[in-house]
Amino acid sequence: MMLIAVAVAGLVAGVAGLSIAVVAHNRVNQIVEECAEMLRRQLQAAGGPVDNQALRDLAIVHYDALKEMSGHRSFSLALLNSAGDGVIVSSINGRTETRTYAKAVQDGHAREMLSPEESQALRAARLGKGPVVSMDDPLPDFGGNGHAPSARS
Repeated sequence: MMLIAVAVAGLVAGVAGLSIAVVAHNRVNQIVEECAEMLRRQLQAAGGPVDNQALRDLAIVHYDALKEMSGHRSFSLALLNSAGDGVIVSSINGRTETRTYAKAVQDGHAREMLSPEESQALRAARLGKGPVVSMDDPLPDFGGNGHAPSARS
């Protein structure tokens, strides 16, 4: 009886391990393909008579930043050149006031902490997924930026 219980436990652990491995394998394949696409885009820009300082990649994320407002009136906009340099502009809109922020981006990374919405706009622009993306769009995190607390807090 004890031997059967050990065998069943081993089988369950094996199936769980296999499931985790399949999920990890699929995620790695997705990230490799997204990185390859980004490299293809950069090589395409570098291979032709392109102005590397011209804004090329953009993405905008609309969202509800404040509890008092709905309708996705706030936004974060990433504008980047082929080298990944540019700016992220965010506008937090309320009933009585609007706050606008601009953050510099160099080599695809912001110098300041980014909100989740700003990070999503930056990732989407770097991958060429713009111009309009949502927070629900699955995009890889290139790391190194961290996240500031969301404006919704």
